[in-house]
Formats: sequence, structure tokens, C-alpha cells
Amino acid sequence: MAIRKKSNKNPPVLSHEFIVQNHADIVSCMAIIFLLGLMFEITAKAAVIFVTLQYNVTIPATEEQSAETISLYHYGIKDLATIFFYMLVAIIIHAIIQEYILDKINRKMHFSKTKHSKFNESGQLSAFYLFSCVWGTSILVSENYISDPTSLWRDYPHTLIPFQMKFFYILQLAYWFHAFPELYFQKTKKEDIFRQIVYIGLYLFHIAGAYLLNLTHLGLVLLVLHYFVEFLFHISRLFYFSDERYQKGFSLWAVLFVLGRLLTLILSVLTFGFGLARAEDQQLNFSTGNFNVLAVRISVLASICMAQAFMMWKFINFQLRRWREHSSSQPQSVKKKFVSAKGKSSRKERENGINGTVTSNGADSPRSRKDKSS
Repeated sequence: MAIRKKSNKNPPVLSHEFIVQNHADIVSCMAIIFLLGLMFEITAKAAVIFVTLQYNVTIPATEEQSAETISLYHYGIKDLATIFFYMLVAIIIHAIIQEYILDKINRKMHFSKTKHSKFNESGQLSAFYLFSCVWGTSILVSENYISDPTSLWRDYPHTLIPFQMKFFYILQLAYWFHAFPELYFQKTKKEDIFRQIVYIGLYLFHIAGAYLLNLTHLGLVLLVLHYFVEFLFHISRLFYFSDERYQKGFSLWAVLFVLGRLLTLILSVLTFGFGLARAEDQQLNFSTGNFNVLAVRISVLASICMAQAFMMWKFINFQLRRWREHSSSQPQSVKKKFVSAKGKSSRKERENGINGTVTSNGADSPRSRKDKSS
């Protein structure tokens, strides 16, 4: 993202610069309209679709399972309205973090244009990854997915999910959809737009795929694992921008990145090649949400493997670039030390030579005074 230059002149209303400078206020007004719609009976039914989660299913209490009624959710077309509303919320939060935290740090640190854009990107993503990791981990613990790995494929299809998990997926989709208008609001450079679109598209493709194919259990585990590794990278980059001598965070991230890719492949192969492959019901059924057929399993597993291979390729290129920069800077520092040491030695030799000529030709040397006295 480029540096936003603030000017004292007020741009024309609804102009390009006016929308960029005031996009947070404009989006806030749009969000308030939906909230105000909840206050009136005429508009409440329409506003509820945008603000609250839809497709609630209440399961009555039974003596065997639980003593209380359970509310579960499934997905539907109305989720697009909910995603749109929380996309507006994500834009507002993005602007708050940018203006009240990142911009203040940027003014104190005096970063260059390149570091300025990378610092903003890492600052926004590290906050989102930390929030998602904490929330996703709490869901995993509360639903006992960590203690029982077979829950990743047992009782598939997972058409009914709890409130927390559905809200998690809605916010994930809303956040990554909000990244598209942010390319315009943050004045992203033309050469960076394609990279950002590919980056955002990969997230949306895999999150939406897990949500629509009823693979929410596996998707949640893989997302938390991936977000934790990405959080380490971006927080290490923030520390690196504050002090370039800080390199230990990248070393830890490199190890965990490789382990994260291996663990992702292991869990995916276990789920699709072992768990779902041995399920009794392997017929495609859209009404029940069952997509456990060979073609879908192979396609999803291939998609995950290709994504991991793409990230490993980017990771290897990143490490090679770092090693090249380190190796190219090291000879220069050695050369500077050699030149300075050589300069000091030549200076000493010249001083010794001058002192030698003075003592050999001058009458002030102790030996010459002794010879003269004898």
C-alpha cells in the first residue's frame, strides 16, 4: 500500500481523493443504517438478515445427550448479506488500526516508502492473525477437536455447526472480501495489485471451500495452524523494521513454517485418504450436504497440496534472497575492515620510517650523543 498524503485542501465531494480520505466515515454511515433498521418494525426483518446469523436449527434436549436445547446453524444464500455487513465492519476496524496505531508509529520511525507499505501490511495482518488464532483455538478446545483428531472426519457431513464456528467462518470470509476495496482505499501500487489479488483469492477459495463442502472441522484446524505461523512472520518483520539487527524471529518462523506445511499435509491425507475414504456413505447428495465422493476428495486434497507447494516455493525464494543479501553484504564489511586495517598498518609504517630517519640523521638520538661525547 502506498503512503497516503494528507493535504489541507478539501477535495471535491464524491471525487476520487474525497472517497479515499473519508472512506471510513462513509462505510460507518452505511453500517449505522443497517443497525438503525433493527429499531423499526418495517425494516427489522430485512436488517436482521445483515446483522445476525441465519439458518438457526434448535435441537430439543434429550436425556442421553444434554439437558438443554442446542442451537446449531447451517449455511445458505442469506449468509452473503451477513458477510457484506461484516465486511463493512472490517473496513472500519482496518481504518481505526491504521490511523490510531500504525500511522503514529510511522511518523515516529520515519520509514522509507517501501518499509512504510510493508510495515502497514504486517501491522494489519498480525492483528488479524492474532485475533483469529486466539478465537480459533478457543473453539478447538471447547469442541474437543484437539483431544480427538477423529472428529475431523467422524460424523461427516458436518452440516450443523455451533454458533461460534459459523460466526468464525463468516468473519473470515468478510475480512478477506474487505481486502479487495482496501486495494483502492490504500492506493496500492499497480505492480503489487496482482500479487495481492492472488494472495486474497487463495484465502477465499480455501475458506469458502471448507465452508461450502461441510469440511469446517478440518478447515478450522488448518486455518489456526496456518495463521499462527503467519503471525510469527509478520510480528518478526515488525520487530525487524524497528531494529534491523533482530533476525532471530525469522529463524524461528522458518522452522515452524516447514513444520506447519508438513502437519497440514499429514492432517489432510489422514482426513481424505483414511477417514473419509472409509466412511460408509460415499454418495453425492446435495440435500444432505454429503460431498464424500472420490472425485471431490482427490480435488480437495490436490488443491491443498498445490497450495502448500506454492507456499514452499515462495518460502525457498525468500530464503535464497535473504542468503544472497547476507553473503553480498558480508564481503563488503570484510573488505572495509581489511582496508581500514591496511590503512592503519601503512600509517604505522610511515610513522616508524619517519622516526627512523629522524633518529639516524638527527643529533638528538641517545646513541649519537654518546658517540660525540666519546
